[in-house]
This record gives sequence, structure tokens and C-alpha cells, in this order.
Amino acid sequence: MLMRFIAVFLGASVSLSAIADEFPPRTVTIVSPYQAGGTSDIIARILAQKLSERWSKSVIVENRPGANGGIGVTAVARATPDGTTLLAVASSALTINPLFYSKLPYNVENDLAPITRTGRVANVLVVNPGVAAKNVQELIALAKSKPRTLSYASQGNGSNGQVTGELFKQSAGIDILHVPYKGSAPAVQDLLGGQVQLMFDNLPSVLPLIRSGQLRALAVTTAERDPQLPDTPTMAESGLKGFDTSAWFALLAPKATPEPVRTEIERAVVAVLTAPATREQLRAAGIEVAADGSSELQKRIADETQMWRTVISKAGIKLE
Repeated sequence: MLMRFIAVFLGASVSLSAIADEFPPRTVTIVSPYQAGGTSDIIARILAQKLSERWSKSVIVENRPGANGGIGVTAVARATPDGTTLLAVASSALTINPLFYSKLPYNVENDLAPITRTGRVANVLVVNPGVAAKNVQELIALAKSKPRTLSYASQGNGSNGQVTGELFKQSAGIDILHVPYKGSAPAVQDLLGGQVQLMFDNLPSVLPLIRSGQLRALAVTTAERDPQLPDTPTMAESGLKGFDTSAWFALLAPKATPEPVRTEIERAVVAVLTAPATREQLRAAGIEVAADGSSELQKRIADETQMWRTVISKAGIKLE
């Protein structure tokens, strides 16, 4: 009986190792649960190209937008757990959406297996040039002088832009209105048109508009200045001590994906992301590589979920 058990165990181990060695068996699909062109989508497409070269198999990106990322995330959570369907997603779908939606069709911990973070970007506070504020303190003074007159745009209810905006309100002690949009693009269009006055957005999305003078950058939300905007201060430098948030992006697989397969995917993704050519390609788009592995991703999801839970609770905002 013991020998039979050992034989079965060894056979299973060899089988799993063989699966990992032969991975991928066919085309790999990276699901991007957003419209094409956003930061997450940029990372997914660069990653697909590099993985195709490494594996000598096709790796494609499939955009499945809707429900603030929920449609695409759910599709991956329910996919066959063999590693050929992966999720390239923004942090908000993992750390913010579960706090807003009590009836999500997916559970991050139970349905998804972390592979690695892929990149991170600073959020930047931008204003329409018509706003009479050249820095964060002037913006705060303006907001305090005219409560509920200024409005900030976000990429949607439950987005990273909304909770960062709420953190700004709490940190600065101001009362400004939230105007949600269906994505970054329409929000930026109204910001350019002056229908809203300010916004926290991913730096890559608005960097060309900042450089052209169509938007004014007041501060980045990270602990250190961003190399893309070396003359733009941080929120902490602007008087809001401890203000340190960023948008980051990650790759995940269905939860039941075999560990050897997850390990192979993690190894491959970290290798291609940390290659100098890939790092420079992403940096040119305003994205810093953050290929720190599955354990760090799991910890970060837990830590940031708790941080945003505090912000959301204090703001008293609910979507349901």
C-alpha cells in the first residue's frame, strides 16, 4: 500500500513537472479588463510580445471591459485553470472593488492566484489651466474659500482616482465634489473642457497633456518625485505629510492553476520584465517595472485593502 502511494505521488510529481516544462501547451490569452490604450493594457501588450518570444507560442491580449474591471476579472476567475488564461489588471480591481461591491462575482483570495506585480505608476494631481492655483496649497485654499464649488473627475465609482481624491479631501480638510466617468479618457476630455477642475490620474495617461501645457500638474502622489516630472513636487512635499499612493498593475491566474505552472509563469514574467530593453520600453511610457513576485503581490493586496478600507469608511461612500 505504501509503495503504491509513493508510486502515485512520484507519478503525479513527474506529471506536474512535465506540465511546467512543456508550458504553454497552446496560445496564452492575457485578459485586460479595460478599454485598449490604458496603462494596464500597455503593460499587457508589451508582456504578450515578450512572452511570445520567450515561449515560442502565441500570447494574445483580449480586452473585456466593463463593471470597473469586473467582467474581465470574473472571466479569468472562471477560466480553465491551466495557465493559458491570465489576468492583467490594475490594483483597484483587487484592493478597492471588493470594498465597494459586496456581491462581486469573484473573490480575490479564493478565485485568483497571484503571479507578480508588473508595473507601477505615479498618480498625478492635474488641474485645468483655468484654475487659479499654481500649487497644492493654493488649490486647498481655493477649495476652502468656495466649499463644494470645485469638482474632481475620476475614472469611475470605486476607481483608484476616486479613493485617491477622497484621501486628498480627508488629508486637506476640504469639500469638493466627485464626478465619476466611464474611464480615464472621457474624464480627461471634460477636464480639458473645464466641466471639472481637477483629477488624479495615472501619469502615463496625462503626461503628453502636461508637457503640451493643456493640463497643469500640481503634484505626484508617490513618496518620491517621478523622473518623468522632476520639477513636480510630491503631495508630501506640498504639505500633506504621509500622502503616498500609487497605481500598480499585476498578473494573476485562476486560483486552481497548478503550482509548477504558476512558478513557470512567474519566472518567465519576471525575466522578461526585468530585461533592460523591456524596462526602458515601459519607462518610456511612464511605467516603472515592479516585478517582485507572488509573495510580495499577495502581501500588497492585503495591506492596501486595509488602507483603502479606512479611507472608504471615513468617507462614508458606498456603491450598493
